[in-house]
Amino acid sequence: MGQAAMAILLHGLTILALTVVTQLGGVAWIIAVIWRRQRRWFWAVFLGSYVALSAGAVVVAPWAGRQVVGCWGDGPVQAASPIYCALNRSYVTPALAQTLADLGTRLQARHPGTVLRTLDGSFPFTTMPLLPHLSHDDGEKMDLAFYYADGARDALRSPLGYFAFEDGPTDCPAALLTLRWDLAWLQPAFRDLPLDATRMRTLGQLLAADARIGKVLLEPHLAARLNLTAPKFRFQGCRAARYDDHFHIQL
Repeated sequence: MGQAAMAILLHGLTILALTVVTQLGGVAWIIAVIWRRQRRWFWAVFLGSYVALSAGAVVVAPWAGRQVVGCWGDGPVQAASPIYCALNRSYVTPALAQTLADLGTRLQARHPGTVLRTLDGSFPFTTMPLLPHLSHDDGEKMDLAFYYADGARDALRSPLGYFAFEDGPTDCPAALLTLRWDLAWLQPAFRDLPLDATRMRTLGQLLAADARIGKVLLEPHLAARLNLTAPKFRFQGCRAARYDDHFHIQL
């Protein structure tokens, strides 16, 4: 393979990766590549283009039926990490945005100082899946972080709020081709924090009581532990990702 062909391949793979992760990063990379043909400052152009495109998405996305949540201010709904806002993964439909705002307000009424912490939602445009989630494509799904008891009300076991699994019984057999990752090798890297069962149960009860929420995915052992018995609490199956590190909610 020639040098030119290798460069095209690498740029293509980079554009694909940035698009899969951020939706808009691939476009920013193309702009930077075109700019570099005439001028320097590739990385400055790439970063500037990405910031401009992401800021523009906040303004334009409502025309496509999406809006960003949890990325600014100190309200009752906040992104668990700035990375979700930076990667354009905090967009939902107006209906889900209002539902989240109401849930956050009710949660704060029960537990002052507690905020509803969002993880992955959807991208700002189209029905493109937000990997590794196969269903986060329509703006009607959002993942919510767990609450832990360590004296810091916004503590997370893992930096992103994902993959710090809660041990519990399961009927799922070990399988090679599955999305149900145990990531046993990664667990020692996470903080050893116990769940805050009181706030977890309150959030679960609020989700169960809100008629706008159609389904909540949560591992059966956690639902049983928290005494969350409403029919909308579902098991995702043994081939899908584990849900004992976050709540998955959808309209």
